[in-house]
Amino acid sequence: MKRKLFKVFLLIVLGSSVQAQTSGRTGGPKDVWLFERVQPAPESVLGKFRDAGMDPVNHELTAKEKDLFQMSFSLLPPSHQRVLKEHLHSFSFMDNMPNTALTSTLDSTVERKKFNITFRAGIFNETVSEWATWKENLCYRTSEGDGYEVRVEAGDMSAMVYVLLHEATHIMDVVMEIAPQTEVEASLAVTPFTQDVWSGRNLPIKMYVDTLLESTRFRGGKPLPIAQAPEVYLALKQTPFASLYGMASWSEDLAELVSIYHFTKKLKQPYRVLVIKDGKKLFRFEPMKNKRVKSRLEQLKMFYEG
Repeated sequence: MKRKLFKVFLLIVLGSSVQAQTSGRTGGPKDVWLFERVQPAPESVLGKFRDAGMDPVNHELTAKEKDLFQMSFSLLPPSHQRVLKEHLHSFSFMDNMPNTALTSTLDSTVERKKFNITFRAGIFNETVSEWATWKENLCYRTSEGDGYEVRVEAGDMSAMVYVLLHEATHIMDVVMEIAPQTEVEASLAVTPFTQDVWSGRNLPIKMYVDTLLESTRFRGGKPLPIAQAPEVYLALKQTPFASLYGMASWSEDLAELVSIYHFTKKLKQPYRVLVIKDGKKLFRFEPMKNKRVKSRLEQLKMFYEG
């Protein structure tokens, strides 16, 4: 039961057809195919939300939202763009959807592997900093007068840029088999990306199992007192994970590592987690300055070469 509830929680974090009419529009989206694939969410996706007690509705993109989505897609690594064009069945957008996004496999045959990505349309109106701060604070609880604040400084781009990058990396993961895609015994399912980091889909190797980190919400625990935030990020700094959410599983580890790397090193945006007490900065965690995280970046060349 606890594992089932934890999966629902992760879904909530990151969890007629709409088509762009581009002919005859000056300055309209150039990638017509991109908007031809904007469709209502598949019934299989809607069923997941209903099973979790949710009732989202399809959202029709405005002209401004189409421009933002086009821009977000253009900022993906070229390899992500190519794989999405080949393997993406549809994009869907919803209102009244409490989670951020959900990537679903619609056809798992070796030859095809088709996917849907469903987004909460509201993220068009959020900056990356606003959205990432909301997500980070799911790990903490505050009490009146404690004076603590956890804030993510990640610039003013639309949150869609980061979320699309994260979800597209999940598709890259499956298509390129970067993390193990098999359900066999974990000890037999090892890839260069997970070796010496993960001993199972949701279990880091013993070296990176920390009592405090294991009690965090993304590891299946409950929100911690926000006063413990400096200790949390000090412990995270001793691991090769780019974020607390990246510790949820090896697939989230990859998506977060690629997203934060591309966002900071290629798009030249900031990404730092700040712990603030009474207006003063107590602790700063910058994933791309962590030597253990940096030691894994060589493996990301596959997304930028060839």
